Amino acid sequence: MFIDHAKIYVKAGDGGPGAVSFHTEKYITNGGPDGGDGGKGGDVVFVAAAKLTTLQSFRFKHKFVAADGGKGMNRKMYGRGGEDLKIAVPVGTVIKDADTGKILADFTEDGQEEIICRGGKGGSGNMHFANSVRQAPQFAHLGRPGEEKNLQVELKLIADVGLVGYPNAGKSTLLSVMTRAKPKIADYPFTTLEPVLGVVQNFDMSFVIADIPGLIEDAHEGAGLGHDFLRHIERTRLLIHVVDVSAHDGRDPVDDFKSINKELTEFNEELSKRPQVVVANKCDDATDEEVELFVEEVRALGYEDIFKISAATGEGIKELTNKVTELVSKLPPPVIHDKIGEENEKVYKYVPEQKYEISREDDMFVISGSWISRLRETTDFDVYDSAQYFQRALIKEGVYDALKKAGIKEGDSVRIDDFVFEWVE
Repeated sequence: MFIDHAKIYVKAGDGGPGAVSFHTEKYITNGGPDGGDGGKGGDVVFVAAAKLTTLQSFRFKHKFVAADGGKGMNRKMYGRGGEDLKIAVPVGTVIKDADTGKILADFTEDGQEEIICRGGKGGSGNMHFANSVRQAPQFAHLGRPGEEKNLQVELKLIADVGLVGYPNAGKSTLLSVMTRAKPKIADYPFTTLEPVLGVVQNFDMSFVIADIPGLIEDAHEGAGLGHDFLRHIERTRLLIHVVDVSAHDGRDPVDDFKSINKELTEFNEELSKRPQVVVANKCDDATDEEVELFVEEVRALGYEDIFKISAATGEGIKELTNKVTELVSKLPPPVIHDKIGEENEKVYKYVPEQKYEISREDDMFVISGSWISRLRETTDFDVYDSAQYFQRALIKEGVYDALKKAGIKEGDSVRIDDFVFEWVE
């Protein structure tokens, strides 16, 4: 089964907790705190592998979690870092954030690696919290949680040439005679239910052709095979538009030609600008007048490269192959449409960090901000000294004064992310 899209959940490893430890050694009294930091959580890394051709590995497994970082140790030793989780995907895979639709990675080369979720930072050991007043800290910080995302994984085949056209136009037969591919061929619509690749070797050049399953009207809205396979056309640098000019099923070849081009444009406007070779197929089953009428009307639409062939008998195949080879040799490499635009250009400007912000939701005061979130994530509220450190940090940064200024009263609820506590004077 050809799997070309999947929805998965990935999570990077959490950072390991810092250690609470005190230096003990013969003849040394009051050695002081020496608890080390926790290890960093493992990243979730996607790797492009040329040997893969489908997303079959995601068919039954949809959850991927990297290893957590190790706990900090005594003698100021760091915890072991969590092992990165590497997930192999085919070349041509695009990864999007399923919740926002933002493109996170586009894999175009074998061996390309992209970190999709970063592991959490390890917590600080108690060696960091000693001072002239607090000489024996009995607490350490917890590690920060690793990033987690719901992902939409899509495979877009990277082929030089794409065969498009209505079902039963003869694309599979054409692919079989131009290459050594062996697609399923039969005299009924939707014979091809998944893209098939073939390699053309002509003169001293070779290139890849993809047989895209038959499109129909409203395919851009999901009709027929719709979006399942339209995505594979986006990466090609040349299209071969195959049209059945025999019209045995009562269809108008020119209307079919216009209809398919309309669907390509509706799906992605850039496809209307893609170089296109028009193939009038099944000429052996049509009259000369029917073939010439089709050629004249298509040429009137602005298309110059039109070939009259019969894929079944081999008529015109050599001329078509030579022309396609010539065009492919002159065209630039396959266009990658899924640019990660926002990441390509960055303007760096110093902006002071806003440590927290206080707002009100009904009867609850909400404290938000990067600093306050980090503090909450790394505090172990089950340890008294750790909770006291958290409280002192709020007082030092003016959070308590800001809450009083906002009108908080005893018994009111305060929320920081998912942590809720009651205000006591």
